[in-house]
Amino acid sequence: MGEEHPARWPGLVGTAASVAGFGVAGYLTYEHYTGSANLVCSDKGVVNCLAVTTSSYAKVAGVPVAVLGLVFFAVMLVLQLPAMWKRVDHVIRTARMVWASVGLVTVVYLLYTELFRIDAICLWCTAVHVLTFVVFISTVLATLSTAYELDPSLSP
Repeated sequence: MGEEHPARWPGLVGTAASVAGFGVAGYLTYEHYTGSANLVCSDKGVVNCLAVTTSSYAKVAGVPVAVLGLVFFAVMLVLQLPAMWKRVDHVIRTARMVWASVGLVTVVYLLYTELFRIDAICLWCTAVHVLTFVVFISTVLATLSTAYELDPSLSP
């Protein structure tokens, strides 16, 4: 029997989700800076992207949440690249897990504000939330599947 290799799919899924998240966050950033004039989403009822993206919760310390999302996915994309998964550097592995966790915690906060403070849901924001969750889960799975590289005693 040959040497077992970790599953590659979690890292690839994380990379793909990071690319998609960067695209959606880029679109939301563009819409923020153009006054949401062309925002493709409902602006009435419970699904109301305009209410969410222009609310007082749409900025943190003066920085648009969309820009923070863009930064999150840009950093995550670098950390998810296949070359980064091949490195056995504990600092990179820890940074990737911490950054993915920061993203997940941020999503929980933003989802709370949408549901209980703004009383509206943005479909574009929901896409970012789902992609952040996918990045988090795939990062956890890929980190676990490559743990033996740092400690061979963990190998199955």
